[in-house]
Amino acid sequence: QRRVRGNPRTGMSSLLRAALRARTPAPQGSRMIGSFHDNIPHTPSQRLANEGSLSPSMKTSIPGPRTNQLVNDLTKSSECGAVHFMADYKKSFGNYVVDADGNRLLDVFAQIASLPLGYNHPKILEMLQDPENISLLANRPALGVLPPMDWGDDLAKVLEQAAPTGLSDVTTMACGSCANENAFKAVFIAWMTRVRNGNPPTEEDLESCMLNQAPGCPQLSILSFYGAFHGRTMGCLATTRSKPIHKLDVPHLDWPMAPFPQLWYPLDQHADRNAAEEQRCLDETRKILEEKQNSNTPIAGAIIEPIQAEGGDNGASPDFFRKLRALIKEYDAFFIVDEVQTGGGTTGKFWAHEHWELDDPPDIVSFAKKLQIGGYFSKPEMRPKEAYRIFNTWMGDPSKMLMLKVILEEYKQNHLVENAGITGQMLRDGMEVISREYPNLLGRVRGQGTFSAVSACNVATRDKLIHELRQKGVEAGGSGSYTIRLRPSMVFMPEHAAEFLDIFANVCATTEPIGAPAWKPETQQAAHPPTPADNAESQAIGHT
Repeated sequence: QRRVRGNPRTGMSSLLRAALRARTPAPQGSRMIGSFHDNIPHTPSQRLANEGSLSPSMKTSIPGPRTNQLVNDLTKSSECGAVHFMADYKKSFGNYVVDADGNRLLDVFAQIASLPLGYNHPKILEMLQDPENISLLANRPALGVLPPMDWGDDLAKVLEQAAPTGLSDVTTMACGSCANENAFKAVFIAWMTRVRNGNPPTEEDLESCMLNQAPGCPQLSILSFYGAFHGRTMGCLATTRSKPIHKLDVPHLDWPMAPFPQLWYPLDQHADRNAAEEQRCLDETRKILEEKQNSNTPIAGAIIEPIQAEGGDNGASPDFFRKLRALIKEYDAFFIVDEVQTGGGTTGKFWAHEHWELDDPPDIVSFAKKLQIGGYFSKPEMRPKEAYRIFNTWMGDPSKMLMLKVILEEYKQNHLVENAGITGQMLRDGMEVISREYPNLLGRVRGQGTFSAVSACNVATRDKLIHELRQKGVEAGGSGSYTIRLRPSMVFMPEHAAEFLDIFANVCATTEPIGAPAWKPETQQAAHPPTPADNAESQAIGHT
């Protein structure tokens, strides 16, 4: 395949620049642009060897008969309404997942953004088969009480290679929800330690906490933002604001919510409006902090995602985040950045908050997904003085730490973070081309690196596009109400992006909008509905 280095200033290939200048929409059922394979940008990374054809291979519709049979069997013992299809992981490799019916799909969703090196990466398999690692795989330790002898060295190596600037402590957990849940606890403990001037708790503190009463159980809170998703455990649900289905019927802590900027796209065409919107959100956040910090229910910390992932791929400018960080500090609250989905290189930097260029680092950065093990990095002052305060049986899984060491080494050797920036630019340029060719279907292309998204004109059309992509051999997902989100692995190269874009363009050429548009380019406030639709997070096939 011919490689063409993009324009060094814009990152666009000549094909994409020419297509973006073509403002005339294509007639439905036709396609006016050429193949995206004709212009492939240069990347320093090498495609995974022996991955096979770039093109998907489809034998049945999805779901196929074997998947339907297996799902019906699974339904007898489990709720599985979110299942896309049953996967054959023995046959899956690289960027391609194979289902139970033998369909081979290009996966741009990557296990909800949690698959860093694709399927069955040779170096991961080699590590798992190494006799030196068998004892750790066979004997999962309770890390808080009986860590393996080399656990300290393992943590030191991860801190050296992956710790965010300014954060020298790491606490491991099993998943993103428990990472955030325990980050909240760390914030509350640090806040009360400061309130007590470092003194130990009083007898009244100890007795009242056993009754779930103050002063031992203080009325503190965590500030979150409209559209956020931070998990589904009890504390995390109090900060999750993405969809009603996550929160319905579950009692919640009465914690405050601030507005998150609702930006219009393209950004360069709406700079003044977006700046005013970000200032509005900062002003409202200040009002909330002012009110709460002068009450008996102060805000101990705030949590925010660099890009609201499950809530609709909503972003904001680095300037917004810098001002927000300063604002949170002004009111003596701790600042948590939730990088569960954005962390691990997908935005073109290992941590998405690196794009902000903060003068003062966050107090805590939570992680999971692509790092395989969950947890949070933090400043030293966030570490409790006493044992068992941030604790559970497993405290993570050292077998996943073995995987993380391989992942970080492969990132370095194959320049995968740099590749995510290059390939992501190609993805967004290509989706701009397609959305301008089919403006009745798509718009609002956005993202950083391969962490990219595009909005369909309404919920039904978005779901139809994802369904049709799957029938053509692309496993994709949705977020928010109208968004198609892309979360490919870190071994997703420009060649894979070209294959996806060709298939996406073909799907758009044969898809009619379903119903009236919920938003238009000139009325983008409608792209942020007050109550997002309760579609399944990952666009299930809807088995009954």
